[in-house]
Amino acid sequence: MKYNFDQIISRFGTNSAKWDGMAQSQGRDMIALSVADMDLPAPPVVVERVTEMAGHGIYGYTDPFPPYFAAVQGWLSKAYDWQVPQEWIVFCPRIVQAVSVIIQKLTEKGDRILVHTPAYQPVAKAVTLNDRQLVESQLKLVSGRYEIDFEDMERQMSEGVKMVMLVSPHNPTGRVWTIHELKRISELCIKYDAIIVSDDIHADFIHADHEHTVIAKLSDEVADRSIICTSPGKTFNLASLEIANIIIPNMQLRELFKEGLQQAGIHNPTFFSVPALEVAYTASDEWLDELRAYITDNIAYTMDFIKAQMPELKVIQPEGTYLLWVDCTACSDDESGLIEWIQEKSRVSVSYGTSFGMDGEGYIRLNVAAPRPLLQEALQRMAVHYPLHQK
Repeated sequence: MKYNFDQIISRFGTNSAKWDGMAQSQGRDMIALSVADMDLPAPPVVVERVTEMAGHGIYGYTDPFPPYFAAVQGWLSKAYDWQVPQEWIVFCPRIVQAVSVIIQKLTEKGDRILVHTPAYQPVAKAVTLNDRQLVESQLKLVSGRYEIDFEDMERQMSEGVKMVMLVSPHNPTGRVWTIHELKRISELCIKYDAIIVSDDIHADFIHADHEHTVIAKLSDEVADRSIICTSPGKTFNLASLEIANIIIPNMQLRELFKEGLQQAGIHNPTFFSVPALEVAYTASDEWLDELRAYITDNIAYTMDFIKAQMPELKVIQPEGTYLLWVDCTACSDDESGLIEWIQEKSRVSVSYGTSFGMDGEGYIRLNVAAPRPLLQEALQRMAVHYPLHQK
């Protein structure tokens, strides 16, 4: 491979939410497989472009100009075969910010907003923090694969749902929704007049035999009630540069969203974000191909290791994302037991299931977008202290 993803680069002392945050509360002897950013460096061309910009020395206000929009349009066309007019694209620093603004501008206090659980909590919390009613439709685990319970979803929507928050691919379960599933979701949203807000931030990590479909592509009628949230943040590990592309085909919804951004005081991109996005989307294809292959191998390694060393654990086969959702209930269906094993004894930091809602109890989420030697060390620590080995 041209790119060395095996190299371990310490993130301590970089104000890393993942590593320095962990060190503050638990110590520096821990290994983090938790927060969903990668422990792998961004494409060299991105690093070079950011370094070049840093050398300029004047870090004044910036705006997105035509090259930004062209880069986003080119990426959406190349990655998802989705042709998007420039005017549909609205810059926002982060998807979670966009979700909050969308909720504030397109719904009223007390309105019901549906999410599928287990759920990525910043999106779910955006509902309750904005004084809307969170409606949870629990996914069903069928033969080791999560599925939408459409009977439950329709029952909930028939009682009044103004907005459906879709995470596509789904975090934490790794599901890539099929066209058939997306059609059923859109049919319900049309029937009950609900807006679709789709967080597609993990859409560039789709595994073999699966394909990501942007729900707004299904029809003009679906596009007219859809808001699609994209970002290079996960794909190229640019999260802290803060740039997201919010795609809104409906002009009325788009203008309300833009008004909400102004009301929130959200204006200019950071100095480095637009140049980084432009070069990531236009000059990093080879790097991304190698990264995807590396992550695929990490997933296979992790699943094989768990099967051999901790066979009672059940890893949900991911269809997308670089995250693994693992059923640990054979060890303990009480999260305190998992914390004792993984955090206290093994000195590994993971995301625990209840952080995705109470129906996640007994599960953990592992982020395997890490150098293989680091991933190996973390898994070996977990195996050494595996509770069922101790009995």
